[in-house]
Amino acid sequence: MPRSRLPLSATLTQGIALAAALLLAPAAFAAGAPGAAASGAGPSAAAPAACPALLNHRFDRLQDEAPQSLCQYAGKVLLVVNTASYCGFTGQYQGLEALYAKYRDRGLVVLGFPSNDFAQERDSNAQIAQFCENTYGVKFPMFSKSAVRGADASPFYRQLAEQGGQAPRWNFHKYLIGRNGKVVGSFGSSVDPQSPKVVELIEQQLAARP
Repeated sequence: MPRSRLPLSATLTQGIALAAALLLAPAAFAAGAPGAAASGAGPSAAAPAACPALLNHRFDRLQDEAPQSLCQYAGKVLLVVNTASYCGFTGQYQGLEALYAKYRDRGLVVLGFPSNDFAQERDSNAQIAQFCENTYGVKFPMFSKSAVRGADASPFYRQLAEQGGQAPRWNFHKYLIGRNGKVVGSFGSSVDPQSPKVVELIEQQLAARP
């Protein structure tokens, strides 16, 4: 018996369906095959370190007033100091710079915050920057003049006072922030930056991990 033939319209329909299936098959395989995406992707980039709440602040850099985020220091050990140019403790700049030079490669950063809260700071940021560099060769990061105590204190310094247990009572108060982004030590103005208790706590924190 002669074989029956499909109508021409049915033949065309089957042909179109077959062609569409062949065209879609590679895309469906790429999307659904286990491990397909991973095989074509390069190594994933490491996620940036989370910024601790204490460091989630911005200040202008002293030298050029360019905005800076404190988040860039996440994971570091930070010695935060409110500074002044005409104070009896101004000579501590030398000890602070020495600490920075000695421990910076291990993760210590000294952060200077000039303040006129005690009426002993120069008028302009440019004058402060020139004084610090020319007189004491300061290389550690410093920021524009700001308030560090009372109602006008920056949010950063209000948090430092809360975590450290006290606000600065004078220039060159020192807060030590551990790698975990929390205050681990608070030292009054009369405590020399290179005193044993400061250095021991710095070394302890440098050896720790967040």
